[in-house]
Order: sequence, then C-alpha cells, then structure tokens
Amino acid sequence: MELGSLYAYLGVSIAVLFSGFGSAYGVSLPGKMAAGVVTEDPKKFGQTLILTALPGTQGIYGFVIGMLMSFKFSSITGPIPLEVGLRFLAAGLPVGIVGLVSAILQGRVAAAGIGIVAKRPEESSKGIIYAGLVETYAILAFIISFFLYNAITV
Repeated sequence: MELGSLYAYLGVSIAVLFSGFGSAYGVSLPGKMAAGVVTEDPKKFGQTLILTALPGTQGIYGFVIGMLMSFKFSSITGPIPLEVGLRFLAAGLPVGIVGLVSAILQGRVAAAGIGIVAKRPEESSKGIIYAGLVETYAILAFIISFFLYNAITV
C-alpha cells in the first residue's frame, strides 16, 4: 500500500473510530442513570431519552466526514499521492479528536441533567441546555473537518 493511501485511510479511521468511541461511551453515562430514573417513574422516559441521545451526535459527525472522505478517495484512480493522503488525515483529526473528548464530557453533563429530571422534571430543559453547550465544540470541529475535506483536490 502506498503511504498516501495509508494516511487517507488513517484519516477516515480517526474520524469514525474516535468520535464513535466517544459517543458510545458518552451515551452510556446518562443511559445508566436514565435506566434508574425510569425504573422509579416510567413517565420520565422521554425526558431522559433526549439527554441520553445527545452525546451520540459526535459519532454521527465523524461518520459523515468519514463517508465523504471515503467517497472522495475511492474515486481516485491509482495510488493516492502522499500530500493528498496527509490532507485526508488532517481532515479527519478535528472531528475525530474533538468528537472523542466532547462526547464523553457531554455524557457527563447529560448524566447530571438526568439528576435534574429525577428531582425536578419540570426543569429538564435546563439539563438539555447544559449538555447542548458542549455540543457547540463538536459542531465547530465538524465544520472545520468539512472545510478541510472540501479543500482536498485530487
């Protein structure tokens, strides 16, 4: 395998795997708390579901960038030049690394929001807002990865 191709695959892998791992772990944190809350009061399922699902978005962002990059480099005939492979790697890094970290941290904030739902369900929107603030940085990283992806010329 050519070195350019290796870097291109690495960029896709970082985007998808890191953000996916972060989301899986991030969703598990409020998910555990939500299960306990819903056991006590099944009517709180909807409120806890939103908070539990929020950290999963980073995995979606990484998946989208990974798919876009895969489509672009699969259309390249012949070996991928080293410079192009490094650009794919650079495009995958922001969404992958920020997705990993922000999903885990958002999961922690969402888990605290589940505590709000447990004690004061009428205030659940505050927990969603707190968790949503962490999402901002995942969105910014997604946008940068998207711009870097669009700057790749082959």
